[in-house]
Amino acid sequence: MSVLTAKNISVNKNGREILDNISFKIESGEQWAITGPSGSGKTTLLKVLTGEVFFTGEVTIGEERSMVLVEQHHYFKNLSNTSNFYYQQRFNSQDTNDAITVEESLLSEIGEELAVKENLSALADLFDIKRLYSESLLQLSNGENKRLQIVKALLLQPDFLLLDNPFIGLDVKSRQTLAQVLETVVKSGIHIIMVTPANHLPLFITDVLALSADGSYSATKVDIALWNETHTKQPQTFSIDQHLLHQLIEDGHDRDFEFAVKMVNLNITYDHKILDNINWEVRKGEKWNLSGPNGSGKSTLLSLVNADNPQAFANEIYLFDRKRGTGETIWEIKKKIGFVSPELHVYFEKGTSSFEVVASGLFDTIGLFRQIDDEQSTLVLQWMQLLKIDHLQRKFLNQLSASEQRLVLLARALVKNPPMLILDEPCQGLDEEQTALFKEVVNEICVSGNKTLIHVSHYVEEIPECVTKFIKLENGKRVE
Repeated sequence: MSVLTAKNISVNKNGREILDNISFKIESGEQWAITGPSGSGKTTLLKVLTGEVFFTGEVTIGEERSMVLVEQHHYFKNLSNTSNFYYQQRFNSQDTNDAITVEESLLSEIGEELAVKENLSALADLFDIKRLYSESLLQLSNGENKRLQIVKALLLQPDFLLLDNPFIGLDVKSRQTLAQVLETVVKSGIHIIMVTPANHLPLFITDVLALSADGSYSATKVDIALWNETHTKQPQTFSIDQHLLHQLIEDGHDRDFEFAVKMVNLNITYDHKILDNINWEVRKGEKWNLSGPNGSGKSTLLSLVNADNPQAFANEIYLFDRKRGTGETIWEIKKKIGFVSPELHVYFEKGTSSFEVVASGLFDTIGLFRQIDDEQSTLVLQWMQLLKIDHLQRKFLNQLSASEQRLVLLARALVKNPPMLILDEPCQGLDEEQTALFKEVVNEICVSGNKTLIHVSHYVEEIPECVTKFIKLENGKRVE
């Protein structure tokens, strides 16, 4: 028996066909994955099913059936009901009270019934978020926030749970936990429809809707063991414009230093200890990967390196051979760093074009607030051309797909040719081809330009080949 029928679904945005005449049926007991390259309309299709975007065609769902979508990125407002958070705010303890706590956020979703509260308690245990109850939403890591949003969706007890790349940003343990939880959800009678990479299908998936960039599609019933075996990532190579690349990375400045980072017995505490006695040295030209479970302190550690955290002044920290608090400005430090993070796009105002986002990297601002000259404009376009996103220059950042946003922010990190790159899960949201392109570009830039690299990823296959050193955090401590 069909529980959902989609017939002749088409979506047109700004003259471009995002979805073209797509039809499929979901039968009772089926769990669907939607796969496809960046820009093929995966997220748009989820929003068609929830009625969030205009479409032509028909979507028929059984009577009195509810549907909840957990988006890839989550936006929330402060207590004043505005959205004027600034990027460094999460690291300023005096500002963290400007957002509700995890517990308050969860309690706002439930009623007084004892069974509902017991369900919350069970889910909170399963997702390991009870320890976060007193944390401000502003303080959550990307992975912690993802787990919170999924718990909130499950509290609504929907008939259909729609998930947009639910495993992105989660560490290995959290991905395994989520897959196990979703298997339990499936057994309870809830239907799951998720957007996910073709090589990351959980075992409960029964059907795959594969979208293509050219608008074609296929719906297939799958044997998951066979599917995952045949959809393992294969090494890919790309032709990079070597002449343009070397033109962009020559004449690097501010490279006269021995240690990019030096931390001595570092301790960071808010209402509890976040980083515990960290010692770490990053020499010029070294390539590091930083790893650790969600909530282990990675974001806080990076905020100290990126000069965003005021607790640096209470510790012995050296950046580019200079001790913090000896007169250097935050802008002198940021001039030497190219930075991208999973949540950075949230802090740009709506209506900021992709060109302006990339250009803002020249000045280390969240938005472009000054005129740029012809030489700077050419530089911005060249970096966008190298990353094959120059066609997006006039489009607004908030209107791009997640993968397109990521590439625009990568160009922003690279545009001033800094001596050090801090890339916090930079491949999050990229498809396989884009990930391969990114890794090749980063390798070439870091090796040819002798750049210092701090890279963060939960996925071994996303780590650039140039990385030779590794640091791992667990519960705020450095572990081997």
